[in-house]
Amino acid sequence: MKIISYNINGIRSASTKNLFGWLQATNADMVCFQELKAQPDQIPEIIALVENLGYHHYWYPAQKKGYSGVAILTKIKPIHVEYGCGEEWIDAEGRIIRADFEDFSLMSVYMPSGSSGEDRQQKKFEFLDFFQPYISNLKTQYPNLIVSGDYNICHTEIDIHNPKSNAKSSGFLPEERAWIDLFIKNGFIDTFRHFNKDPHHYTWWSFRFGARSKNLGWRIDYQMATKEMEDRLKNVRILPDAVHSDHCPVLLELK
Repeated sequence: MKIISYNINGIRSASTKNLFGWLQATNADMVCFQELKAQPDQIPEIIALVENLGYHHYWYPAQKKGYSGVAILTKIKPIHVEYGCGEEWIDAEGRIIRADFEDFSLMSVYMPSGSSGEDRQQKKFEFLDFFQPYISNLKTQYPNLIVSGDYNICHTEIDIHNPKSNAKSSGFLPEERAWIDLFIKNGFIDTFRHFNKDPHHYTWWSFRFGARSKNLGWRIDYQMATKEMEDRLKNVRILPDAVHSDHCPVLLELK
């Protein structure tokens, strides 16, 4: 089984760059999208493409048009789909959707960025404070859980191209990195690092200064799986050649 997580930075823009031709070639069973920047009624042609590829599709856009939003596409019909998390401001921003299947659950999550200023950094911390106990409680009900998406946090120094100059940057703050430490300690596996301990693997690059061509990036997109799923992990790859966005996809293969 192949599961892709991809911050597409606007589904309408990404679709003009052959996103769905690429997706067809990957033959992924399930796809978690983040940062849709569109509502379903704005993209009927894209929904038709999704259906032609054989996917059931579930969208959770932000209330604000052109902003945020998450989705799950799946060739296996879920038993249940949970839209949002019950926290009003987070749900208004369209940041969490979960699909439950017979033997595991899959969440697409788009965590806030704090790079635009102190107010958004505080909202990011507010999200993190909420999300840790929320997930801890959720995995008692759904122990086989994959939390895929854009976490907007680099965990360790090998996950960012210049850790020293970014030591005080949002996304690499000590408090954020400690949050990932705790998340993993509370029963999750960073599936990419489970298979690959090497540096210089990134999932996001600035559009400025030719950062992508120089591989000056950040690894901020994850497929975290509960420890209960460890025996099912087969492989994880970052796919930097997919260039529909300033992010690239993370592909998780399950046994």
